[in-house]
Amino acid sequence: MTYSTLITALQLQEHLDHNNWVIVDCRFSLADTEAGRNDYFKSHIPNAIYAHLDRDLSAPIVLQKTGRHPLPSIEKTVELFSSWGIDSETQVVVYDDKGGGIAARLWWMLQYLGHEKVAALDGGWQHWTAMNYPLSAEVPIPIHRHFVAQPQEDRLVNRQFVEGMIEGKKECGVLIDSRAAERYRGEVEPIDFKAGHIPSAVNLPFSENLGLDGLFLSKEQLKQRFEKVKADTPIEEMVFYCGSGVTACHNLLALKHAGLGEGKLYVGSWSEWINYH
Repeated sequence: MTYSTLITALQLQEHLDHNNWVIVDCRFSLADTEAGRNDYFKSHIPNAIYAHLDRDLSAPIVLQKTGRHPLPSIEKTVELFSSWGIDSETQVVVYDDKGGGIAARLWWMLQYLGHEKVAALDGGWQHWTAMNYPLSAEVPIPIHRHFVAQPQEDRLVNRQFVEGMIEGKKECGVLIDSRAAERYRGEVEPIDFKAGHIPSAVNLPFSENLGLDGLFLSKEQLKQRFEKVKADTPIEEMVFYCGSGVTACHNLLALKHAGLGEGKLYVGSWSEWINYH
C-alpha cells in the first residue's frame, strides 16, 4: 500500500523495519535553529534520519531578493534524497513536533519532484510518544539509492505569477494566505520586516487543519474548509503562500488529503514579496 498524504502512528509502527521505507525527522524551531537537531540526537523514531529546514530543505538566502526559505536547486535536492536512500520504490514518512507545519515542506518537495510515496505522520512526534511507541537515539546510516526527479512545474509559481494574478493578467482564481489570522491582518509580525498580506489574498490558517487532539480533521471537514474559500475556482488555480513557503505546504497537504487535488505553492511567499512591494 502506498501512503501519499497522511499515515497514522499505528501504521508507521507496523512498518518500522521495512527495508525500503525512509523516515525523516523534521523537527525545527525558528527561535532556535539547532533545537530540532539536538532533540533528534536525544531521541527519535527508530531508523529516522534528520532533515534541517535551513540547511537541507532550503537554499541560502539572498538578502533583499529571496524569501527566508528559498527552494534548493533540483540538482542539490536529488543529491540529498539519493543520499537518504530514496528511489522510486521508497515509501517516505515525514514528521515533526509542529503539527506537520515543518514536515509538510519535505512532503511537498518530494511531491513536486514526482515522488507520490510520501506521507506525513498524523499527530507527529507528540502523538507517537503519547502512544508509547519505540524510540531510539541511534543514528542510522542510509543505503544510497538513485532518486530521479520528475518536476511537476504546475505545482509551483513565482512572484511574477502572483503579480499577474493581482493585476488580472492570470486566470487564477484565489490566493490563500496560510498564516495565523493576526499576521494576515497585519496586527502582529514577529518575523518579517513588514506586516500585512498580499493584495486580494484570503486567509486560511494552516493550524486550523488540526483538531484539538493535534490530529488532522476528517476529510469531510477539511473539504468544507477549502470549499468556503475556493467558490467556483478550480483546485489547480488555488495558490497558497505563508511567511516563507513552509507552512503553506500544510494547506496543500490537507487539500490533497481531502481528495480535492493539487493546488500551487508560491514558495517565496510574504518574506520575498515584501522585498519588492
